[in-house]
Amino acid sequence: MPPHTTRRFRGAADVDSPAPVAVIVLAAGAGTRMKSRTPKVLHEIGGRSLLVHAVTAAEGTSPSELVVVLRHERDLVAEHLAEHASEVSVADQDEVPGTGRAVQCGLEQVSASEGTVLVTYGDVPLLDPATLRELVGAHESAGAAATVLTARVADPTGYGRILRSPDGSEVLGIVEHKDATEAQRGIDEINSGIYAFDLAVLRDALARIGTDNAQGEMYLTDVLSIARTDGRSVHALVTDDVMMVEGVNDRVQLAQLGAEMNRRTLERHMRAGVTIVDPSTTWIDAEVSIGQDATILPGVQLLGATDIGEQALVGPDSTLRDTEVAEGAEVVRSHTVLAVIGAHASVGPFSYLRPGTDLGAKGKIGGFVETKNATIGEDAKVPHLSYVGDAEIGEGTNIGAATIFANYDGVEKHRTTVGRHVRVGSDNVLVAPVTIGDGAATGAGTTVRKDVPAGALAVSAVSQRNMEGWTLRRRAGTAAEAAARAALGSSDRSAADAPATPVADEHKEHEQR
Repeated sequence: MPPHTTRRFRGAADVDSPAPVAVIVLAAGAGTRMKSRTPKVLHEIGGRSLLVHAVTAAEGTSPSELVVVLRHERDLVAEHLAEHASEVSVADQDEVPGTGRAVQCGLEQVSASEGTVLVTYGDVPLLDPATLRELVGAHESAGAAATVLTARVADPTGYGRILRSPDGSEVLGIVEHKDATEAQRGIDEINSGIYAFDLAVLRDALARIGTDNAQGEMYLTDVLSIARTDGRSVHALVTDDVMMVEGVNDRVQLAQLGAEMNRRTLERHMRAGVTIVDPSTTWIDAEVSIGQDATILPGVQLLGATDIGEQALVGPDSTLRDTEVAEGAEVVRSHTVLAVIGAHASVGPFSYLRPGTDLGAKGKIGGFVETKNATIGEDAKVPHLSYVGDAEIGEGTNIGAATIFANYDGVEKHRTTVGRHVRVGSDNVLVAPVTIGDGAATGAGTTVRKDVPAGALAVSAVSQRNMEGWTLRRRAGTAAEAAARAALGSSDRSAADAPATPVADEHKEHEQR
């Protein structure tokens, strides 16, 4: 592959924080324990893939260059990166296994010759930019060759242990659990695998690492030993947030970290002035924004790039994806996708707003209403039991119950335009393309097939005709006949004795109705 163009990232780090010259994100592994056709780093929590979480954290350090190292399902992961993080460079790990080789391949995309390089992973979704910036700062302040991010855990079984100097100021090495002595296994400080390196030291050390070990791999941890042998210092930064450095290896860990991320997201919103009535049944994606004094009721999912305005009310039992809800609006027991809900408007219960729905301020989409690609004006209402597709409804208009916007002719979709302050009667069918002018009205049961002028009344129903005695004649022996006879009274023979309408004519009249 040709080298990728170098990109620069600015604006996310603190003004006084040192920025690394590069961040290398390792994402080449197969993740076999996930038991999935989907590459591990493309599994999602909080509305983002694990890899996008990692890239977002890396971007937050404002590196001059950001490289992601790929191998397993390379093309699929690269396509995902191009869609969600197009300014990231991609490096390919070759046949030589090991994290050391992965970093070496990543460095081939780094043009700088000096400075600090961060190495992180594509499966550590809770790692945040602030911690990475702190790692860079600690590394550069100490003038270290390498600085490792560590954590202290109650049960360090399975983790590499940090071996420190007698005074605790420097890292002497890292020993894997299987190679540790009993005394070393008692150490509770573990290696996260996340590092800050001096770039020149890293390049030189990697060139000196081989694969002469039981696994036949290039170990990145060998860089620390080489740096120590060369007389350089190796330091550690201890984080008190163990979950931040936890990786995802299987679906159990995926769910655990997803729940923890959601807990942190909810806490952040609540501390910012949002009321979340039942956090245990509420899920909010990482990119969702919520205004102050908004209320989120139980059973709510806010997904994607959803934006909830101040003093809005959402829930209970609602799912909103990529939806904008303006100030003071309410959404109750409804599902929305790529929709806009205006200020002080109301939606639901049991409504479905499909992509392209735009409900104006103070508008209403009521119970059991489905909308799609529809603009509904300010103070306009679709109160209940209706389908509104490919439509524009003017301000102040009311759409009667059980109205259908018939937008599809079997081949193409067509649009309906309903003007301002129109009154559409109940049980109407508006057959697109059709326009109803401002101030017009339609009668109940009307099928509108042609344009209605402004101020006109459109009706299409035939005159009603009552055929008295029909039930007595045509439904003899039924409960309906008994009820009708009781209501008419046994002494009232007028209906029963009324001349019968010929059967053919009677049937024809019934069909017309």
